[in-house]
Amino acid sequence: MENRTIEKETKWDEVINSDTQLFDLKLREVWNYRDLIGLLVKRDFVTSFKQTVLGPIWFFINPLLTSAIYVIIFTVIARISTDGIPPILFYLSGITLWNFFSSALTITSNVFTSNADVFGKVYFPRLVMPLSILISRLIQFGVQMLLFLCFWVYYWMQGIVEPNLWLLMLPYFILLCSVIAMGLGLIFSSLTTKYKDIAMLLTFCIQLWMYATPVIYPSSIMPASIKPYLELNPLLGIFEGFKYAFLNNGYFDASMLIYPSLFALVILVFGVLIFNKVEKSFMDTV
Repeated sequence: MENRTIEKETKWDEVINSDTQLFDLKLREVWNYRDLIGLLVKRDFVTSFKQTVLGPIWFFINPLLTSAIYVIIFTVIARISTDGIPPILFYLSGITLWNFFSSALTITSNVFTSNADVFGKVYFPRLVMPLSILISRLIQFGVQMLLFLCFWVYYWMQGIVEPNLWLLMLPYFILLCSVIAMGLGLIFSSLTTKYKDIAMLLTFCIQLWMYATPVIYPSSIMPASIKPYLELNPLLGIFEGFKYAFLNNGYFDASMLIYPSLFALVILVFGVLIFNKVEKSFMDTV
C-alpha cells in the first residue's frame, strides 16, 4: 500500500516515449537543448581542422583555388563570358553561396547514418543535430564571405562594380538557401536510413544541380529554348538575386523570389514532418 502511494506521488521531469504525434515537433525541447547545439557546432570546427597544418585558413583557400581553376577552364580555355564582370569576382560570388548550400545539404542528408552511435546511446531532440550542422555551415559561409568582400571592395573602389538596394535582401537570400538545404537534407536523411545508395545518388545530383544553377555562368548566355527548364530550379532566383545585389549586372526582380519562397516553405515543412516520423524507428534500419 505504501509503495503504491509513492508511485502515485512521483512526478518525472522528463518522459521519453515513441507515442508522439506527427506534428509534435518538440520545438520547446529543442530550445532547452540550445547549449548542446553550441557544443556540436564547436565540435564540428575542431574535428574539421584537427591534425591539419593550415587549420581554418582552408576556409579561404578552398573557394579561392576553386575560383582560380574556373577562371582557367571557363574563361581562359572555354572563353565563357562573365558579362563584363572580372572573372575571379564573378566565380567567387557564385561559389561562396553554392559551397554553403551544397555542404549544408550533403552533411544534413547523412545526419542519421553518421551519428547513429550517438543517437543509440544518448537521448536529445534529434532535430538538434541538423540545426547544429546548419549553424556550423552558416559560420563557415560568413568566413568565406569575408574573402569575397575583400575582392568585391577592391573592384568597387576601382569603379568596376556597383552595389544596389538589393543588398538589403542579402539575409533573405541566405535564409532561402538555408531552408531549402535543411528541408531537402531532412528528407534525404530519412530516406538514407533504409536505402543507403540514395546518399551516392544525392552526391551526383548535387553536382548536376550546380550546372543547372547560374553559379559558373551568367543566365544571359543560356539559349532561350532552355530557360523555361532552368526556371524550374528553385535556386535560380536566389543566385541571380545574390549576384545582382553585389555585381549590379544582369536582370532581377522581386517576382523571381516567389517560387523559391514557396518551394522553401513547402520543402521545410515536408522535411521536418518526415524527419519527425522516421526518428522514432530509424535505429532499426540504419
